[in-house]
Amino acid sequence: MKKKILIISGGISKERTISLDTGKQVAKELKKNGYSVKICEPDHELINKTKVFKPQVIFNALHGQFGEDGYIQSILEKIGIPYTHSGIISSAIAMDKEISKKIFLKNKILTPKYFVYSFDKSKKKLIDKIQKKLHFPVVIKPINEGSSVNVFICTKKNIINKLNILKNYKRILIEQFIPGREIQSAIIGKKKLGAIELKPKRKFYDYQAKYDSKAKTEHIIPIDLPKKQYEKLMDLTLKVHNLMGCRGVTRSDFKYHQKKFYLLEINTQPGMTKLSLVPEISAYNGINFISLIKLILKDASINK
Repeated sequence: MKKKILIISGGISKERTISLDTGKQVAKELKKNGYSVKICEPDHELINKTKVFKPQVIFNALHGQFGEDGYIQSILEKIGIPYTHSGIISSAIAMDKEISKKIFLKNKILTPKYFVYSFDKSKKKLIDKIQKKLHFPVVIKPINEGSSVNVFICTKKNIINKLNILKNYKRILIEQFIPGREIQSAIIGKKKLGAIELKPKRKFYDYQAKYDSKAKTEHIIPIDLPKKQYEKLMDLTLKVHNLMGCRGVTRSDFKYHQKKFYLLEINTQPGMTKLSLVPEISAYNGINFISLIKLILKDASINK
């Protein structure tokens, strides 16, 4: 008899729509292959619904805050049923871009230069600091968001306007802008899954470029890299996955410039929608959607 799988999707983050789509796609594929599936919101009914349904595995299809930052993971640990993707600590440190950066740098992994800005500081002094430490253009982004939510490339002329959009975050990351190619690579368990290059028609691979088919982002696979460079990329991807203590599937985002890979971030719960990259990378490498889901379920665990 096939396993009973509880899928948690939706939530209250800015990535709710993507999470609902991920949950829907995973549920559809599992049902098609004979699994007993229930989809549930991460609300106050979650624990009761879990007790009633009695799943063998919980598939965490949440994205963004409260879903991949260690919060829901702490609840799932108390429930005591194996759940997919990374655990509490790995999720928390991967989601926090400031902590992630410090780990990358400590382990000699190339990443764009940065500093953290608090909104109680002078904006005039900020511009001086950027010119001195990073130079324009720069990238500004929330410390704890995913899917390029509220990420902007800023010049000296528009940075104040863009900062005003992010003022509710209180603290943000200001990062050196690295030109070059957008390359993303994935790991499943301890296996190097593969990589893909993105050529967005927009200024960069932002939220719309990721999820709106009308944005017409070009997906290039296989990527055009010398064999040694490709192997270096995948070795680096696995190193980061292990370094952060991740399990299941992760996707790491890089900029490739002047034959160097700059790690931007690692995503512990990449999307599983029709436009998502990990299923596309998997399919190219001979792992169809249901096989990918099974691999993720196989790596489900608690207390890790």
